Amino acid sequence: MFEFHKGKSITYEADPETACLVELDEEPPRQLNSEAVDIALTITLLLKARPLDEIHVMRKVVIDGSNTTGFQRTAVIGLDGALRADGRDVPVEQVTLEEDSGRKTGETKTSAVYRLDRLGVPLIEISTGPVIGTPEEAGKTALAIGRILRATRKVKRGLGSIRQDLNISIKQGALVEIKGVQDLDLVSRVVELEVQRQLNLVSIRDELRFRQVKPLDIKEDFVDVTGIFASSESKIIQSAIKRGGKAYAVRLTGFANLLKRELAPGIRLGTELAKRAIFWGRVGGIFHSDELPAYGIETGTVEAVKERLGSDARDAFVVIADEEQAVLDGLRAVVERAREAVEKVPEETRAANPDGTTHYMRPRPGAARMYPETDVPPVAISKDRIARIAGSLPRMPAEVAGELQVQHRLSPKLASQIVDSEYLSLFEKIVGASREVSTSYVATVLTESLKSLQRENVPVENLREEHFVQVFDLVAKGSTAKESVVEVLRWLAAHPASTAADALDDLGLRMLSEQDLAVIVNRVVSSNKSLLANDRAKALGKMMNLVMGEVRGRADPTLVSELLRVRIERVLA
Repeated sequence: MFEFHKGKSITYEADPETACLVELDEEPPRQLNSEAVDIALTITLLLKARPLDEIHVMRKVVIDGSNTTGFQRTAVIGLDGALRADGRDVPVEQVTLEEDSGRKTGETKTSAVYRLDRLGVPLIEISTGPVIGTPEEAGKTALAIGRILRATRKVKRGLGSIRQDLNISIKQGALVEIKGVQDLDLVSRVVELEVQRQLNLVSIRDELRFRQVKPLDIKEDFVDVTGIFASSESKIIQSAIKRGGKAYAVRLTGFANLLKRELAPGIRLGTELAKRAIFWGRVGGIFHSDELPAYGIETGTVEAVKERLGSDARDAFVVIADEEQAVLDGLRAVVERAREAVEKVPEETRAANPDGTTHYMRPRPGAARMYPETDVPPVAISKDRIARIAGSLPRMPAEVAGELQVQHRLSPKLASQIVDSEYLSLFEKIVGASREVSTSYVATVLTESLKSLQRENVPVENLREEHFVQVFDLVAKGSTAKESVVEVLRWLAAHPASTAADALDDLGLRMLSEQDLAVIVNRVVSSNKSLLANDRAKALGKMMNLVMGEVRGRADPTLVSELLRVRIERVLA
């Protein structure tokens, strides 16, 4: 009903190179992908779960348009596992193999466009038991799951390739599902802010009860206030009226000063009402009395609306201006959400925002969402297949980190960081290709340096594997100093179609010849002879800084130090 009510048309884009009649729902599906089943069984065994001896495919209703069939195929692979996270056992209720949906490439109020090149790609879903009690535990559990997935070296890496869905509930609150948390580092923040949101909604509910407001006090008495806003300076309302739209208002009995109550950073109760109106009414938003006068709506207009609604000092009101039917649908959604605020925290599905807050996505699905897939026969899992997979399980992250410490002389911290990153295979490729570059330096660049660039909002997602290989190859060949690596990567992130050699030329970071470097060293020493009169060691340090500041990563510090030492000895001789 929710999706039908949107009244959207769906357009699908399909490239014959990446989609077939199965994706178009014009042909029955084929057998389950055998490799995908093996990978799911591998993860099942790593999680100490019990593999099923026969896999049955189910259909899960998905009718937002992202699946051409109207459902998603999904199959339980394993049950009753366990996961070690931060020194405690977390139960794994099930491991499921399912298919990805089409990706949305465009959307308007009345239509959506999906591309089918991702539809049917295998996904693995891991469901933990309801034993996680703090935001920190949620984050550490997500990290532990991520480590196991990375250990297989069979899963896609990068932001968005692993998506966490969080089911969160608190005492006196509600079960809320949050979809699409893409960043592991954001998990604990999302949980913390959702708990904060629910606690504030409970506080609002208690305040409404104190004010003796009942759900049925919030009536669907929608009043046409188009005439009141006819001379308003609000551009939004004037635009709606000029398009033939209407402005309607509804009174929210007992809600005065509650619509502006903050639930989470940047989210107020009024925001929650607005999101419901936007989804159910397809309107642009709402105006509410707690934020007025503002947005070109004057005090006199506010008072006129209150008088028309028969409001008193304890009431609030909401105004929507748009096409008439959309306005009425939006106000019905506002009334429903206001009634919920009187009674409870509503159960719903929400989507994560980049800052860790969330927004309304859709109602929680009903219980009858799954039914058997009639086109895919069951798949028997033999004991021999399980034995084969069990005999070649990948090494776990702690074991890999220990080997990195010994083989490449990494510190425990660096070894863990490189294993937890998405660059372990790339690290092994780079250090395996050359012994001229410090393994610790490679690991530091791939972990700490990239994080620093991310904090500076450098688009490191533009960097490709060949960029890293090229820049470290140039260092190994002596074409540039290792100190220039980060600057080269910064440049390549902004120019992803270029090469590391292009970056060196544009930045002027090619290594100086020893002859050119000697000229700079001689000039610096000659200009700062007075430093030698006191402390020779301090003089060497200061001159070193002066030279390195001038050559900007175009020289090996060891060579600079040696040339300085020789030149200083000659001056003092």
